[in-house]
Amino acid sequence: MDRPLWVFGYGSLMWHPGFPVAERRLARLDGYARTFCMSSIHHRGTEEDPGLVLALDKVEGAHCHGVAFRVPDDDADETVNYLRERELISSAYLEERLPVTLDGGETVMALSYVVDTDHVQYVGGMALDQQARIISTAVGGRGPNTEYLWNTVRHLAELGIEDPDLSWLDRTVREMVENR
Repeated sequence: MDRPLWVFGYGSLMWHPGFPVAERRLARLDGYARTFCMSSIHHRGTEEDPGLVLALDKVEGAHCHGVAFRVPDDDADETVNYLRERELISSAYLEERLPVTLDGGETVMALSYVVDTDHVQYVGGMALDQQARIISTAVGGRGPNTEYLWNTVRHLAELGIEDPDLSWLDRTVREMVENR
């Protein structure tokens, strides 16, 4: 793996990277959208009752704001192994090195996990109201799907990153949970 190792986080990696970080910068990845386009049968749902998790879905003209993490050189190999174990659990993500633009304008190549649109867990194009229904009830090995949504939205807000679809999902899922 090339050094320095940068990792692009757009979902749970933003608030729970799980690896040593030497530098953390806001970043933008062009050509991809952050969407709930992956069925989760491990972390936020089960095979019987799948949840949804975020993935980078290749969409022309789209962009995704997130966080780029620079890993200390001595921890790069261990970090890649950790990320592969965490992110490639069901082979629904593809590991790619993609150009991300850091908040100062510099472009770096960052290890990124994008959805495999040919994988059975890919559910791209699902309507937001259907996503909300799934997220409001699913629970997996890492906890409720709602927790994943709410943590992501909270951390995006703390970073000053606006994501209208996630904001809509946040409001709608909260209403669904409160009205049960």
